[in-house]
Amino acid sequence: MTTLVLLSKDHKLLAQLQAAFAEHAPSLQVVLADDPAAAQARVAACWHPPAGSLARLPNLRLVHSVAAGVDHLGSDTSGPVVPVCRVVDPDHRQGMTEYVRWTVLHFHRDFDRVIAQQRSRLWERHPQRPAGQFKVGVMGLGSLGAAIASDLAGAGYDVRGWARSPRQLDGVACHYAEVGFEGFVDGLDLLVNLLPLTDATRGILCSRTFDRLARGAAIVNVGRGQHLCIDDLQLALHSGQLRGAVLDVFEHEPLPAEHALWHMPGVVITPHMASAASHACIARQVAENTRRLLSGEVLNNLVDPLLGY
Repeated sequence: MTTLVLLSKDHKLLAQLQAAFAEHAPSLQVVLADDPAAAQARVAACWHPPAGSLARLPNLRLVHSVAAGVDHLGSDTSGPVVPVCRVVDPDHRQGMTEYVRWTVLHFHRDFDRVIAQQRSRLWERHPQRPAGQFKVGVMGLGSLGAAIASDLAGAGYDVRGWARSPRQLDGVACHYAEVGFEGFVDGLDLLVNLLPLTDATRGILCSRTFDRLARGAAIVNVGRGQHLCIDDLQLALHSGQLRGAVLDVFEHEPLPAEHALWHMPGVVITPHMASAASHACIARQVAENTRRLLSGEVLNNLVDPLLGY
């Protein structure tokens, strides 16, 4: 029986994944880091692995993220250079599309303003804009971003997309690379970030970007916390350049109770809940890649180390 080790700082998640593997991948011996059998593990399934944990696995041949992203693996850089794979759940796309659709309506239909009015017991209607007059930009046109941009275009919004390389999507004005960034971002009413975290995208949600949006625009970050410059966000909100932000991802999670974002006017915090792969899907995909590894087949959802995704 092939041994797989689960590595995470989240003990609740470890228990949930153990149960999922027992049900959906019973051919694997799944252990935790403190089990002596972990030394035999050829595969490590990880979510924010503790520092030094990968170095204690002498037989390691594959690191498998249990999420669509892999930047969290940076919490432990001690391991050997082995292939890295990620999980791609079709239902993850649906969940993310639903979440972003809610954020678009939140700002397009002025729900942010009426919620604030309720606290002051103020009854005031705001002019209703047709969807076609509300400009939404989607940064990142991978499987998730493309689905979201297409969904919003189908709902009648004026949608632009931006990616590292050229894309074509019906109903979406696609821009790419640094040369296309200004044309993409200029005058947007809402900017949605789904970019992977790379050296090129770190800090992209900053004053340079905010200042090109329409005055009173809003942002939605479902990429990574390190995409956002919090000081620039605070300045943009204070000046009125931005009216609000919905943030689902943070550099440190859970977001510390004393963090300024909790009390920043116009900011909505959600606990990294936009969408996630199901535990059953994680178990099945990791088990399948374990089988492929041992039989010498091509791995599914293999990460390009140069691109970071």
